[in-house]
Amino acid sequence: MLTLIPIPAFADNYLWLLHDGQRALVVDPGDAAPVQRILAELNLDLQTILVTHHHPDHTGGVHELRDNTGAKVYGPATEIIPKPYEPLDEGDVVATLGLSFRVIAVPGHTSGHIAYYTQSMNGKPLLFCGDTLFSGGCGRLFEGTPAQMLASLDKLAALPGNTVTCCTHEYTLSNLRFAVAVDPDNQTLASYQAHCEKLREQHQPTLPTSIAQELLINPFLRTRQPALISSAQHFDAAAHDDVSVFAAIRQWKNQFK
Repeated sequence: MLTLIPIPAFADNYLWLLHDGQRALVVDPGDAAPVQRILAELNLDLQTILVTHHHPDHTGGVHELRDNTGAKVYGPATEIIPKPYEPLDEGDVVATLGLSFRVIAVPGHTSGHIAYYTQSMNGKPLLFCGDTLFSGGCGRLFEGTPAQMLASLDKLAALPGNTVTCCTHEYTLSNLRFAVAVDPDNQTLASYQAHCEKLREQHQPTLPTSIAQELLINPFLRTRQPALISSAQHFDAAAHDDVSVFAAIRQWKNQFK
């Protein structure tokens, strides 16, 4: 059995650590210190560092962790990741901890963003999606286009519903406040919001989520639903097709208070 641990960092990041009791991998280690603390506490050997994109809060601890542990680093081929690292693109496979992670290209948040997917971790699929997908939301489009992000989210939405989905920020409550504004008649969303509020009151993470859960409550995976199209058109009357509806909802989120 493998153990999955969300390591809090900065104000709202999660650095995901997966281990088998001896060997470990870590995803997007923006800060080395909390990772090293867990490795020491659990007496783990860090073998692999997976990076989804180049932002400093996802890469800032890579050099220190690699130097201290000898872990092999993997990251997107078209982005600037702390070298040396193994560059990856769509369809590449990373073998570690007895798992095979398939690389999925998911541009949008950044131009070369990738995600890591394995079909079975303790009997369920597992996804490390970086800042492409959040619970109730998606990443800002810093470098990519709405069409790219929509296509990337479509790839993730097509994964099995029970996929354990590891997002890298605790943005859930703020995302859900926006989701309710866009999709006010969604009772599943209202129930999920109450559930997540209780988790945060108890200082528990709202993550990981699942693809099935996000298909029910995440407006950015539901932009083809009539209720979401209607909401988008209230915000921007020019929203008329899949991409412009998605773009309108993303722009609405950017300025939502």
